[in-house]
Amino acid sequence: MTQTARPTFEEYVSGRGTALLRLAYLLSGDSHLAEDLTQDVLLRVHRRWRRVATLDHPDAYVKRMLLNEYLSWRRRRSSTEVPAPADTGVPVTGADGDIGERVAMQEAAWRLLATLPRRQRAVLVLRFYEDLSDAQIAEVLGCAAATVRSQAARALATLRAEPALLGVFTGRTFDVKEA
Repeated sequence: MTQTARPTFEEYVSGRGTALLRLAYLLSGDSHLAEDLTQDVLLRVHRRWRRVATLDHPDAYVKRMLLNEYLSWRRRRSSTEVPAPADTGVPVTGADGDIGERVAMQEAAWRLLATLPRRQRAVLVLRFYEDLSDAQIAEVLGCAAATVRSQAARALATLRAEPALLGVFTGRTFDVKEA
């Protein structure tokens, strides 16, 4: 019986590091914080790599670590701070229109997403970026699927209530996977 060759830590980071950084950015909305989150998690993963590498799904384990780190990072950002708008570089796709209008809508979406509570933002990122089901999100967050659905409903209601984002919910969308 031959064992499947497990990647080295360096190979894992080389292959998955960008995706982890992107996930951290989507969760935090801040490129510097995303780099710090990713670096801290990868440092902890490196210390445990022999055990992590033997898991059936090491990537799921590392993503869970990243999400938990994001949800518990209160020491670096107080709940009263509001992140400054960032140039995300995420293209807005959909109906034809003025580039300025699309950029303004994109900026408004990112600003509003950054104001959501951490768990609501995490639910939206896991649902729409990671494409996880409610049950999978519930498992990752350690809560019930009904809680995931209520958090998502509240988050989407907040986003839909913003007049500047009306176009996003009436046909125009932005695709964060293209970033």
